[in-house]
Amino acid sequence: MVAITQLIPRPERPAQPDERTGALVRLKALHAEAEETARLANLLGRSMHAAIALPVLGVVAVGLSDAMYPASQLVWMGFVIAVSIAMLISYRHAMKKPFERAALKLFAKDLSAILLFAGFAWGSGAFLVLPVGSSAIAALLFALAPAVVVAYLLRDFEALYLFLAPVGSLSLVASFLKPFADGVLAAALVLAGSLIIAGVTLYFRRVTGAASRPAMLSLP
Repeated sequence: MVAITQLIPRPERPAQPDERTGALVRLKALHAEAEETARLANLLGRSMHAAIALPVLGVVAVGLSDAMYPASQLVWMGFVIAVSIAMLISYRHAMKKPFERAALKLFAKDLSAILLFAGFAWGSGAFLVLPVGSSAIAALLFALAPAVVVAYLLRDFEALYLFLAPVGSLSLVASFLKPFADGVLAAALVLAGSLIIAGVTLYFRRVTGAASRPAMLSLP
């Protein structure tokens, strides 16, 4: 009798509300982790393009400069190349474990620091590369064109902000200290252009809900 009773399947106990809530929370957490891993993996893949693009843009900027400052231009190109090398080294280390969250998050922190330094390195070119009396348009293009390229290649909001802030600030200061032709106009254009780019990306971020995870902001 006991054996027959054991063979009869017992009805499964329905899941309690607390259990269902816990399962939904775990599912949501797994989805968030997968989403972050995918975003950081894409950022890792795109970083190599940015590392190649920055020295190319540097050569173009030096080539278009009217002034001949060999020493300062070489120093500035050294800064830009150092940024590119640091980005490639970080990329190489992360590619050894391209789908591990810990490695990807460490790469994102390293990249945030590199991009901040890249902004200062590129912005120093407003003093080292652009000649005295540069036009307001030249100052505007020098400051904003690389920021737009970096934003397009990395497609990450924090990456843009980390690069754009020091570039815009140094170009703004150089407009008065260098000085550029129509320094006030140059400063106004650089400031307005930087604010427009930041404002447009913030608006797009809010409308689409495409908010990046905070890993990029956790500077080491």
